Amino acid sequence: MKRMITAAATVLLALNVSAQNSLEINAAIPMGHVAMKSTDKKEVTLNSAKTNNGLLVMFSCNTCPYVIKSQARTKEVMAYAKQKGIGMVIINSNEAQRDEEDSYNAMVKYAKGQGYNVPYVVDEKSKLADAFGATRTPEVYLFDGNGKLMYKGAMEDNPANPAESKEMFLKNAIDKMTMGIMPDPGSTKSVGCSIKRQS
Repeated sequence: MKRMITAAATVLLALNVSAQNSLEINAAIPMGHVAMKSTDKKEVTLNSAKTNNGLLVMFSCNTCPYVIKSQARTKEVMAYAKQKGIGMVIINSNEAQRDEEDSYNAMVKYAKGQGYNVPYVVDEKSKLADAFGATRTPEVYLFDGNGKLMYKGAMEDNPANPAESKEMFLKNAIDKMTMGIMPDPGSTKSVGCSIKRQS
């Protein structure tokens, strides 16, 4: 019983820490100078990926069922960000699975299979995920051309069944931001698999 209470307390503490560390709207890009290895063997920083129109950061992975269900939407988002002149980086922070399904070689294969045309990078020791306060895959963060956070959370309102989504939160946020209007809502709850941090 005591172990169960301790375990529950640990989970609650972790959730509270994540909530407290969650990046606030209007915050600057965290750790924008940190170089990360991309699946094309190049090193990428968030600052270098940002354009004058903004930056879209997506925390993702290879195996999460929510990520897999959302791949068609992810491709739409990649194309839409490119159309709007917004840079994009997909980050894999699953450090606990780095020797397994989320190894670098597995990422290379996955990116090729999905036709990614944006950097898919390794977040060593989940440092970027910690800096962002990211907890789920997929989870998105949209920054404007000045590097200020405009939107964070889910891409859409039904990530469990994207075909039935009625609200495209991220697309609407991109539209508002590119028109110089603050997105509303500025944040939504990300739904997906937990980021597998090293214990």
